Amino acid sequence: MTPTASKTSAAPYRYRPFRYYILVFALTWAFWIAAIFANTSTDTMAEGSDGGAGLSLTLMFLGLCVPAVTSIIFVLASKSPELKRDLKRKIIGFHRIKPLVIMQAIALFGGIIAVSILASTLIGQPLSQFSFTEGFSFSIAGTSALLTILVASVIEEVGWRGYGEDAIAQYHPWFRESLIFGVVWACWHLPLFFIPGTYHAGLLDLGYGYALNFLVSVVPLGFLTTWVYTKNNRSMLACIVFHLFVNFFQEKIALTPETKCIETVVITVAAVLVVLANRDLFFETRHVGRLLAYRTGEARAEAESFLACDVPMRHHRDRPQSEEPHGETATP
Repeated sequence: MTPTASKTSAAPYRYRPFRYYILVFALTWAFWIAAIFANTSTDTMAEGSDGGAGLSLTLMFLGLCVPAVTSIIFVLASKSPELKRDLKRKIIGFHRIKPLVIMQAIALFGGIIAVSILASTLIGQPLSQFSFTEGFSFSIAGTSALLTILVASVIEEVGWRGYGEDAIAQYHPWFRESLIFGVVWACWHLPLFFIPGTYHAGLLDLGYGYALNFLVSVVPLGFLTTWVYTKNNRSMLACIVFHLFVNFFQEKIALTPETKCIETVVITVAAVLVVLANRDLFFETRHVGRLLAYRTGEARAEAESFLACDVPMRHHRDRPQSEEPHGETATP
């Protein structure tokens, strides 16, 4: 057997979702639980005047980074050139992004907010929700909430799309993967509800129902994110852009807590419609067990299709003059 043949016949990479998520939850929750005890005063966190607030912020940031760092370590330590190339492609493969799909996803979420506000007027909520808030609903140790939203959107997507989502999709259709990941993603946020100054802690202060509403809303949102991810050829950048807009809309549009509960219902309906409109995407099993090979096969098919279209054109360009049709005569 030649060296080339031995390389191509190597066993495909085996994703390890249980090991990945156990490690991610253990480390993330360890940092965030430590952040809870680092500073338990909401007033101090808001003012950012106490050393404990700075420590708590640092611990929160370290916990946020865990999925991304774990994903990168899993890829680099995998000894799989194919997996490493796949991560690189997802990060810098800008040519595979479909801007129209991203715009559709952002417009869809904007429509979800609009429908939610209109529906909320039936229970007495004001139309003035169609406006931007003056500030943000939270501040962690005096840091900019806008910066927090931006950083969280980027870091989370590097982790989840870098390894986490694919680790589940390797063994399940995208529909089942979205459901599993949505539940896991919701549970991952749990310690944040007990860290003073966070958006999640603000929801818990309003009542347990509002906190539960957030956790439930994450699941259908996971379906929408999977749709953006897969329709953009598993692009990490596409998910970052969508995640950023979702977080920004949730913070800057003046939705009342009651309207956000209605919004969860609207998001669920939108997710169902997206799944129904993309049944082949969500229920196909062609990629199961061979996610990386399936991606490579798609790329090969695209190349072969391009070559097939290019061959007749090249044949026409290279054809000798004597082979041109004789029915046409040159004019003087």
